[in-house]
Amino acid sequence: MNKEDFYQNFREKMRKWLATDEGKTNKFGEYLMFAPDLFHLLCKLSLDDAVPVKEKAKLAGAIAYFVSPIDLLPEALTGPLGYVDDIAVAAFVLNGLVNNTDKSIVEKHWAGDGDVLQVIQSIIKGADDMLGSGLWAKLRKKFQ
Repeated sequence: MNKEDFYQNFREKMRKWLATDEGKTNKFGEYLMFAPDLFHLLCKLSLDDAVPVKEKAKLAGAIAYFVSPIDLLPEALTGPLGYVDDIAVAAFVLNGLVNNTDKSIVEKHWAGDGDVLQVIQSIIKGADDMLGSGLWAKLRKKFQ
């Protein structure tokens, strides 16, 4: 399976879940739909020569966290809700990248809906609610 197929399959899987009764009533559904887009963005940016090496290391950490079966909210146990922590980590790392480089680098690789900068800020603002302040603080510390 190529990278684009993985991305499209991930998006379709999330769309299907969001169409279920559980997905429709989940208060974090709007954030969860960004999971495939954020993962795709992390991967694209990690390959971009315009991204500084220090930032690429953070991107690699966020990608590893996304795909790891062992994280704070494992998808194998929690289903799509397990992506909430992955989304928060991705937004945190991407926000740092936007603050330390030209934001157009991030914008050019965004394949999702809406303004990527607004998506990142929205997720960061909602992270306390999604994860709880204690868990969110631990994740931020890990990825600074």
